[in-house]
Amino acid sequence: METNRQKKIGALLQNDLVSILQGEIRKNNINNLVISVSKVNVTSDLSIAKVHLSIFPTEKAPEILTAIKSNTPLIKHDLAQRVKNQLRKVPNLIFYIDDSLDYIEKIDKALTGEENPIENRDLLDKRKKS
Repeated sequence: METNRQKKIGALLQNDLVSILQGEIRKNNINNLVISVSKVNVTSDLSIAKVHLSIFPTEKAPEILTAIKSNTPLIKHDLAQRVKNQLRKVPNLIFYIDDSLDYIEKIDKALTGEENPIENRDLLDKRKKS
């Protein structure tokens, strides 16, 4: 269970990370790419922040995530400059891909009947043979 302090710090980091990442996209004139920070979880000792990113198009997500991970020290420095009056120490950032929207879309397709796993058993992950 997150405390109010963890939630507030998570929200603060989320807002600033969104502006940092989208600012870099604009500055480098990258088109057809959207990065949003869907969730930031901060540990109870405030030393680690788990940042969940939604990246569109999803095909580019793994390469964008590796680029973001390689630039983590620069992102942390920019973040420190923005939150220096609110936080004493900026937590270490760990980035993850948030694939919850893909999961929701998969469930929605199954419910609308486009890809019905009852009629087509091959759609079920458990039934696929490796």
